[in-house]
Amino acid sequence: MKYYIIAGEPSGDLHGSKLIKEILSLDDAAKIRFWGGDLMKNAGGDMVMHYRDLAFMGFSEVILNILKIFKNFRICKKDILEFNPDKIILIDYPGFNLRISKWAKKRGFKNYFYISPQIWAWKENRAKILRNYVDELYVVLPFEKDYFLNKHKMNVNFFGHPLMDDFKKNKPKKIQSKQPIISILPGSRKQEISKILGKVLKVCNYFPEYRFIIAGVNHINKETYEKAVLDSSSKIEVIYNRTYDIISSSELSIVTSGTATLETALLNTPQIVCYITSPLNILLAKLFVKIKFISLVNLICKKEVIKEFIQSQVNENNLEKEINNIIKGKDIEIRKNYKFLRNQIGSDGVSKRVAKHIINN
Repeated sequence: MKYYIIAGEPSGDLHGSKLIKEILSLDDAAKIRFWGGDLMKNAGGDMVMHYRDLAFMGFSEVILNILKIFKNFRICKKDILEFNPDKIILIDYPGFNLRISKWAKKRGFKNYFYISPQIWAWKENRAKILRNYVDELYVVLPFEKDYFLNKHKMNVNFFGHPLMDDFKKNKPKKIQSKQPIISILPGSRKQEISKILGKVLKVCNYFPEYRFIIAGVNHINKETYEKAVLDSSSKIEVIYNRTYDIISSSELSIVTSGTATLETALLNTPQIVCYITSPLNILLAKLFVKIKFISLVNLICKKEVIKEFIQSQVNENNLEKEINNIIKGKDIEIRKNYKFLRNQIGSDGVSKRVAKHIINN
């Protein structure tokens, strides 16, 4: 069969790469075209466009790049028609993928949406699009199945969270250090890193006995990290592409909200969550977002397990206080709640189960 996969962000590239590997192992005749990144390219198939040319964060970024976004839609639609896939797999990235699903279904294509939009948080009106234009929906958070099935009557499947596959196959290697480590995960987009890193680094001076390490990623220009480090007065390292090693070697992590909060929890490292965005995004969030927490850890556990700081709350005083709380014993309670979380999100083999279901349905 022919599969067309669309992922528009680094996390989608990761999950898409695992899905491609499993599809190729299960379907000897598989032909795959995709929008994604280097991980998906290495897994197999033909790349149409890299996610670097797709990822626009927040309302203001979308507005500024609207012409480029419309051009990408035209390219995608034309390429789908020429490839004529048996199945279209849409991985997260709802702003783009929901529109493609509506267009594709009207032209007779079968749509499989992997890692559903978080409409339980906001934009619940998207449920109508999912119900009418998506043949099978795959959720990765335990509470989502009941939500989509009972409230919106969709064909919904929960096979666990694909991060479980990573921890089964890739055992983190400890970083040798004479000092205890505090790691900083500032996000995977340049906009995130530029907004948050300078504010977080101010707290490093309060803990000279610790070794601070930034978990860098290769697709971000090194100057972005180096500028933030130079602007601070602390000795801070940047280590690239060893995120899991860094987290697992840390006493605690300071994490930008996103999938990294769940990864940090699965590696059993206490954490503090920080989130900074544009004032416009915050204003719209206050009007429309319906959830109490921003981190996946707190959402899954349905209570505040880890501290969340947003906008002006991301400052050295708040961070210093919470780091001290964790150092002085709060880590025990955090790890206790992490055990509950791990029991909720399933076992490894998620990508294989999803791939098998897509192939057979």
